[in-house]
Amino acid sequence: MTGSLDRRSALRLFGAAGLGLGLAACAGPGGGSASTASSASPSGLATSGSVRGTVSFAHWRAEDKAVLAGLIEAFVKKHPDAGVEQDIAPSSDYQSTALRRIRGSKTGDVFTAFRGAQFEQIVTAGVYAPLTGTGVVGRYQKNLIGPGARGGTQYGLPYQLVFNMPLANTDALDKAGHTSAPKDWDGFLQLLDDLSAKGYTPLAWPGGDAANAGQLLNVMVMNNAPSDDAFSRIESGDAKVTDDWFLTTLEQYAALRPYLQERATGSGTDAVTRLFASGRAGLLATGSFQMAGVRALGAAFPFDLLAPITTTAEKAKYEGVFNTTFVLGVNSASKVQPAAYAFLEFLSDPENAGAYADGTGQHVTVEGVEYTNADLKAVAPWLTRKTLLAPRFQFLDLDIRSAVENATVAVVGGKKPEQAAEEAQRVIDQKRS
Repeated sequence: MTGSLDRRSALRLFGAAGLGLGLAACAGPGGGSASTASSASPSGLATSGSVRGTVSFAHWRAEDKAVLAGLIEAFVKKHPDAGVEQDIAPSSDYQSTALRRIRGSKTGDVFTAFRGAQFEQIVTAGVYAPLTGTGVVGRYQKNLIGPGARGGTQYGLPYQLVFNMPLANTDALDKAGHTSAPKDWDGFLQLLDDLSAKGYTPLAWPGGDAANAGQLLNVMVMNNAPSDDAFSRIESGDAKVTDDWFLTTLEQYAALRPYLQERATGSGTDAVTRLFASGRAGLLATGSFQMAGVRALGAAFPFDLLAPITTTAEKAKYEGVFNTTFVLGVNSASKVQPAAYAFLEFLSDPENAGAYADGTGQHVTVEGVEYTNADLKAVAPWLTRKTLLAPRFQFLDLDIRSAVENATVAVVGGKKPEQAAEEAQRVIDQKRS
């Protein structure tokens, strides 16, 4: 791949070597550590016994189905008395229905969860069989699996390491005269102006898809927020979305209106991904997890990641955001636990995790993985950048998160920032009363 933005500029500060060190370095505030987990043996998890029976694997990554099928084939070759069937739901459905579906293990002997609210709900329901004390935990980067722990016990293992910030078509940025990342808000708006002048949609944003519309919010608040836990403080009532810093963020969303595609508040992820893959958009406001999907649509241009800096360069604390998610676990009610645990071990082997990463275009949290995927190597410098653990997943109440995210959509749709904030705060206050 040629022509990447930061190959010629300050956007890429490090080479792709030393990825293991990079993974360790990118743990941001709130990332936690598995080292706090107790060493006691887990209760109710059978890690030994005959590896036999059919394991149901529940997840939301339909785009990973073929890669996982190849890994499953290798797993069955190793364990001929076992099998694995994928049970896949769209991410938006999985967010709302997974607990009901996997409770009682009718499906999901091995399952995944989103970091934050869904993980907490599933732990509280007793569906995760604790993994503390099993050998599989030691296969992961300790500083990246904190989102799979609660109260000193490791319940799940976040498998994916993703960057929740816009994908950049660096060919488009080159044509717009930008070979380095803007260092402040004025510079970002100038970049969007220059992309527009060259005929591009500057920023493709899936405002109609609740699961992905909020990804942009991660980077819009990372330097505006007065503290790294600002969203947790909004949920607890110690802060409000009518506070000055969040009003500033909403005003910046208003400033983005001219640079988004038509009918942005009703656009789905598939539509904006096609727009970006066609080469007609400079930035795609989702994240690194869309790289494989863009390539599948035939895009040949080079990628990078580019997060808007919403402050001045001097005030900017973070360069971007990351998330560890796709929290793998074993169902406490599974009747095939030895096989389910064996499949979890198999996925956690560095060679197999590397095959998953290269095939799906996503970094993983497993220790010792070496990547060959060109796009993963292209964005690998972000593994060593100053990044914040994606703040939108601090919300444990999804209604409160929706109220905050809906305020940004309302502003893009034309509502005044103050009105959108007041309406969102009323919803939050009602939820907390």
